[in-house]
Amino acid sequence: MDVTDFPDDLVRTQHAWNATYAALAAPRPRDTTTLRRRLLLLSGRLWRHPYWATVPSVPTARCDLRQLVRRDETSRAA
Repeated sequence: MDVTDFPDDLVRTQHAWNATYAALAAPRPRDTTTLRRRLLLLSGRLWRHPYWATVPSVPTARCDLRQLVRRDETSRAA
């Protein structure tokens, strides 16, 4: 699978999910209820995205998406 096959909105949603998770995992986060609700909303968007109906192995594609976004976030931080 070519990692460039992911739709932009799916990649943006995964970035938002990662950022929300990191904010919630930080020591003494503020407004945890809002963060948890946002994480649930983003999780639902990721899970139900129509892209998953187009790939032969959804678990592999989900893993590839997470790895792509992590690599992107790591390269931005460097």
